Amino acid sequence: MIDHRLQVLRLLAEYGTVTAVAEALNYTPSAVSQQLRTLASELGVTLLVRDGRGVRFTEAGRALLTGSNKLFATWEELRAELDSSSGDQPGSMRLCGFSTAAAALLPFVATTLAAQRPHLSVRIIEADPDECFRLLLCDQADVAVVVATSSLPPMSDPRFEQRALLDDPLDLLVAADSQFAGERSMRLSDTANQPWILDRPGRPHHQLVMTACAAAGFAPLVAHEAAEWDTGAALVGAGLGVALVPRLARLPAGYPIRRIALRGDPTPSRHLLTAIRSGSRGQPAVAAALAALDEVSHRRQIHGE
Repeated sequence: MIDHRLQVLRLLAEYGTVTAVAEALNYTPSAVSQQLRTLASELGVTLLVRDGRGVRFTEAGRALLTGSNKLFATWEELRAELDSSSGDQPGSMRLCGFSTAAAALLPFVATTLAAQRPHLSVRIIEADPDECFRLLLCDQADVAVVVATSSLPPMSDPRFEQRALLDDPLDLLVAADSQFAGERSMRLSDTANQPWILDRPGRPHHQLVMTACAAAGFAPLVAHEAAEWDTGAALVGAGLGVALVPRLARLPAGYPIRRIALRGDPTPSRHLLTAIRSGSRGQPAVAAALAALDEVSHRRQIHGE
């Protein structure tokens, strides 16, 4: 087994502070500090130095961190070999994803895995994209579905394997009695003079809408802020503005609203990715989950199910 203190070191590189690592692992900060001290003492090197209120990796610390990432990837590959040779043994699959993926994609994956592998225990965890990567790193999730944003680890991050899964177009949401309600498709620039309903600043969907509107040549006039699709649909239905909603998002029934497809180049969309720990793709349960995600994503793109 890999020395658990190496995982603590990796988490420190991810979170930046001993306190945050302690919270992620349900340890006390003193326990985390003690593990890091004993690791450095046994290796006979200095791994960390104080840097203000935080710590900074030394050259030796960075070398150990790089080697640890390779070691954990090799361990995942070994687990794949062992799982492949062990047959249908009881096991677990932990799927995590942001709210839309958790509702629109992951239930299909869970039921598919349950039918294919009745001895496999499947769990779905709803989490924001940033948290999904932390769950993977802490070995609290096995497969994640996330929206590509600038805050996520880069595709080159050696700790993870990320692949494109699905492009999720954004539709315009308008009130059923608005001037646009009869349109079958529109250009985003047609809404330049409309009041807008957006997610709160700093949230991924807010940035996505702002970027899409900028590409269409205007800055949206933000009239209201709504974090949930239910709230946004209610505000749009009341005639208080327009909004952009992902096609995968399931809106509540009963509101007088209409979805209108956008046309033009580019058509704004979200880019969904799968993420796993490096080296784990060969594990049978992980491979089956990724195959099920590919299947349900293909259905969505071809048939709009």
